[in-house]
Amino acid sequence: MRPFAYVSAPDVATAVRAIASEPRAKFIGGGTNLVDLMREDIEQPDTVVDITGLPLTEVTELPGGGVRIGALVRNSRLAAHQVIRTRYPVLSQAVLTGASGQLRNMATVGGNLLQRSRCPYFYDRSAACNKREPASGCDAMGGFTRGHAVLGTSESCIATHPSDMCVALAALDAVVEVESIRGNRRIPLVEFHRLPDATPHVETEIAPDELITAVELPPLPLAATSRYRKVRDRASYAFALVSVAAAMEVRDGTVSAARLALGGVAPKPWRARLAEEALVGAPATEESFRRAAAAELAPAVAQSENAFKIELAERTIVATLRQLLTEGSAA
Repeated sequence: MRPFAYVSAPDVATAVRAIASEPRAKFIGGGTNLVDLMREDIEQPDTVVDITGLPLTEVTELPGGGVRIGALVRNSRLAAHQVIRTRYPVLSQAVLTGASGQLRNMATVGGNLLQRSRCPYFYDRSAACNKREPASGCDAMGGFTRGHAVLGTSESCIATHPSDMCVALAALDAVVEVESIRGNRRIPLVEFHRLPDATPHVETEIAPDELITAVELPPLPLAATSRYRKVRDRASYAFALVSVAAAMEVRDGTVSAARLALGGVAPKPWRARLAEEALVGAPATEESFRRAAAAELAPAVAQSENAFKIELAERTIVATLRQLLTEGSAA
């Protein structure tokens, strides 16, 4: 590991000033991703700004029914929080499938938003990777692609985004709050992560000197009956081959509202807008679910080893919506 300076920030103002004065600085909270990347010599910060002492550790109910989640809320606490489990069960379920208990006890909400790809070529410094070294090429193209993306890819990168939590947040219309010495701003979660295009090394809309302070969830009554389904090679905390975060409202046998997001299939948490459009106003039937899933996956582009993800994603969407329909009818 390379030598680096360490700064402990007692408050948000100190933290953002510290990172603004050092262009190669990084914030560290739980460190469950950054420390690994530093050990692998992929991240090489000159300064690490420790933010674990900042007052960003609360889950707060907002007027009107929304929730504000501090950036330093641990994943384990988020998943167990009664308000989250009751109003947004899809988020609690996604977090619980995302990592072992030990990791959830350390990982933070803000860190989860910023975690980087688990593409094996990204971690292999002998391989060409545009995400790690811009304009170096992409050895995943024509390589081992079973875990790679089928939606939103480019000629520069086909890596998938690793987060489960972010898939649920995308379905829930979450908003990310960030702060810097220039002030604060709000970024919709669906716009927070970027598609690779020609610049896969630019992964989010957040500037290097901005600190995530919170994630806000809007009031969303249909989210009270929501589900996260994750398909993976093993049940013991593997990354998703395909995952689905879904919420649906049915009135008089017709889908009146739907929220869908996919994981494991794209370089960012994938909001399934085409499927949502196909669902709303359609009969709440398996046939409608299949049509919606097929519409979402129609633009998919497979590599040599991951074509199975297209059908798997369609089937997982249908299975998740079927479960929601059954649970809604029972209620």
